[in-house]
Amino acid sequence: MKASPRLFAVYAAILAFLLPLATVAQERGLEIDIVGGNASALPIAVVPMAYQGGGTAPETDVAAVVAADLARSGQFRTLPAADMVEKPARGGEIQFPTWRLLKQDFIVVGHVLDAGSGSYRVEYELFDVAKQERLLGFAMTARSSAMRDVAHQMADAIYEKILGVRGAFWTRIAYITVTGTGKGARYALMVADSDGYNPQTVVRSPEPLLSPSWSPDGRKVAYVSFERGNSSIYIQDITTGSRELIASFRGINSSPAFSPDGRRLALTLSRSGNPEIYVMDLGSKALTQITNQFGIDTEPTWSADGGSLYFTSDRGGQPQIYQVPASGGGATRVTFQGRYNASPTVSFDDKKIAVAQGSGNVYRIALLDRSLGSPRWSTLSPGSLDESPSFAPNASMVLYAAREGRRGVLYAVSADGRVRQRLVLADGDVREPAWGPFRAQR
Repeated sequence: MKASPRLFAVYAAILAFLLPLATVAQERGLEIDIVGGNASALPIAVVPMAYQGGGTAPETDVAAVVAADLARSGQFRTLPAADMVEKPARGGEIQFPTWRLLKQDFIVVGHVLDAGSGSYRVEYELFDVAKQERLLGFAMTARSSAMRDVAHQMADAIYEKILGVRGAFWTRIAYITVTGTGKGARYALMVADSDGYNPQTVVRSPEPLLSPSWSPDGRKVAYVSFERGNSSIYIQDITTGSRELIASFRGINSSPAFSPDGRRLALTLSRSGNPEIYVMDLGSKALTQITNQFGIDTEPTWSADGGSLYFTSDRGGQPQIYQVPASGGGATRVTFQGRYNASPTVSFDDKKIAVAQGSGNVYRIALLDRSLGSPRWSTLSPGSLDESPSFAPNASMVLYAAREGRRGVLYAVSADGRVRQRLVLADGDVREPAWGPFRAQR
């Protein structure tokens, strides 16, 4: 369970289920609306891929999914299909002067074949238009139900080949939804593709669910539930549906976070009085107390190497981010700019930390960049009540929660702050996002 900007100062009140008022929701996919743009985005044409086989064509428009992924990243500007005067299906059919006139830097062509037994084979190529050079050429086979996965993996390969950074389109996100209001409120822990499609309900509950956290292999999600009356931490296996009660001590049990090796879980417990950071060995269930301070220590998140923990503490009078060895010891303050910094999320290389940064009654997502030596701050979000940031596994974007009127929405913003995309649960309230890890390549 994470302490939101509105609740940190009265953390104990979380036990009284102080959550924002919800509106009615329907379990549909996330609706994506790109807000803003990147003037330096690379022009790329993803040509519609014709079906060249017998029987029924797949329902998924592979090229459209690839184009949408690349556009959402903010790094590419995709050419509308209506503006394509030619639609080559193979590299040998490309008339490069035509695409130079259309001012395209790259072009993706391909086609879909019937592979039999309900499967399809997608063959695609990526070309540099100016050099007339083939950069990629692959074929992938999958059943009809997995064609979106194929498209996401294609987008990942294209993204990595051009930018030199592994793509994060074939990943998943977790989030909490609320349906109904007051005593009729119902909570659900949801998992969806990174673009919001294929939402699946992992847990339903009449009591609050909070703080989903992915295991590094993407097979399990730790979360907080109030179904036992008090806060408790569970680990849910997404594939099998089995779950395990991890912590249900007296007082607060909150903020679970898997270690990079998946063998330990950092969590916040108030079993000794004040909320403190602990680490549990998931094999033996042995607990190690990491912090011991008056005030609130909460929201632990691991460094990339698993050697230390970042966390939020008000030990200095106002919530700030601190770092402590994962085995315990003295903590070092990390953030100094701003009166309020909470809910840290750390990039894969430990060079960037995104936080919820407060000033007065305004809370926005801010980024502390340490990649060039001296720390540099930038503001990523323009809202008035933005919280719960979560890095994509390649650190290209940050997912966060915001309020628009009475509705909870999700945004993903590029790490440079130039491109935002809004992901809205149709007619509903969504909060506490967590971006999942890379998935094993097929």
